[in-house]
Amino acid sequence: MEAQQRGREAAGQHAAPESPQEGSFRLFTGDRVLWIIIAALAVISVLVVYSSTAKMAYDAHAARSTTHFLRQQLMILTVCVPLIILTHKINSRVYNHLAVLAYGGSILLTVAVYFIGATTNGAARWIPLGPFQFQPSEALKVATVLLLARQLAGRQSVIDKLRIIPSLNPLRWQQPAQRKIWREGTWPILAPVLLACVVIFPAHTSSAVLVFFASWVMMLIGRVRIGELMKLLGLAFAAVLLAGMLNLGRSETAGGRVETWIDLWLHSQTEKPIDRLTDTERSMIAIHNGGILGEGAGQSAMRVEMIHPESDFAFAFFVEEYGILLAGVLLLLYLWIFFRAIEIFRRCGTAFPGLLVLGLALLITCQALLHIMVTVNLIPETGQTLPLISRGGSSTLFTAIALGMILSVSRQNDEKSHDMPKSETIYEK
Repeated sequence: MEAQQRGREAAGQHAAPESPQEGSFRLFTGDRVLWIIIAALAVISVLVVYSSTAKMAYDAHAARSTTHFLRQQLMILTVCVPLIILTHKINSRVYNHLAVLAYGGSILLTVAVYFIGATTNGAARWIPLGPFQFQPSEALKVATVLLLARQLAGRQSVIDKLRIIPSLNPLRWQQPAQRKIWREGTWPILAPVLLACVVIFPAHTSSAVLVFFASWVMMLIGRVRIGELMKLLGLAFAAVLLAGMLNLGRSETAGGRVETWIDLWLHSQTEKPIDRLTDTERSMIAIHNGGILGEGAGQSAMRVEMIHPESDFAFAFFVEEYGILLAGVLLLLYLWIFFRAIEIFRRCGTAFPGLLVLGLALLITCQALLHIMVTVNLIPETGQTLPLISRGGSSTLFTAIALGMILSVSRQNDEKSHDMPKSETIYEK
């Protein structure tokens, strides 16, 4: 009897302890810190949109109340919550299978915009859907990262031997070595990125640059040969110069913004009347007015002077009302998204989910940094919104989808439910 008792006690000691959460359904899973960041950005979005759109309501000659745009933003954020919950409950292997379909559909819709889309400021970007406007280039940014993660993951066993840049001499493309480069490197890895950039470029140059940069970093992390990546950078720079000389896409607009940006740095603007100030200059005045602690909620003076304080210059508006200290916290929230993505990446162990997380985090964080750098005149105007904060539907919705995908990978890390194919390891053998 004593032996049996000791055996039962030993078995009890080696048995896995029962978790109180085992078998229960949790609505919010994955990285808790990331959930907190999302909630904080959503609250800031409500504050920014409500105060910054007051001018728009008055410009409409009382046809819309000051709460009209707030209700719109609340509706979008309300849609985003179940969207994030849904996407983070889907396993990353499903996203792997849907990558080609999502990319192809986004390409077709983005091309369709140039024929059936609504045009604003000389650029066709939106497809009208009743009272809403859908911007498919936002979907294409996420889909490009998704497809590239799939393509790099499936080639990890040979990626360091592949070349992705073929010869620049078309007469050599029929040679067996060049055909191999096209078949194994150029078409599957490089072509989807370049096609996405070319399709986005005519309407939104900065978004094309953002997609290219995120993809380039993904290829670097995905162990594409560094020599090939440096060639790609050189070719991309040459392509941008050529597009400018040929006035392709919105090159004229981009060139004008660059000239304005240079002029702001080289010449004094103190004698310029306020009606001739650029939006960047007005955003810098807003930042100066805000100081350390800000003017207070609803006390912005420059919101009536800036054209788009609720979208393109949301960060400057936030600084004016809430001060540089809280604006620094806001900047840290975006950087924190990327650092959390690095931590999630380190725990993945396989290429697809890891590359997907880093690529999506790069899109979000770099877009935020581009927006902020414009407001302080570090770079020319880009038209990039502040992710999850600026007023807008498509950008907010697809940012929510991207965050949901990141949380999906994080959840699977916690559950240890990732597929582990040996050919997809992202670590050196």
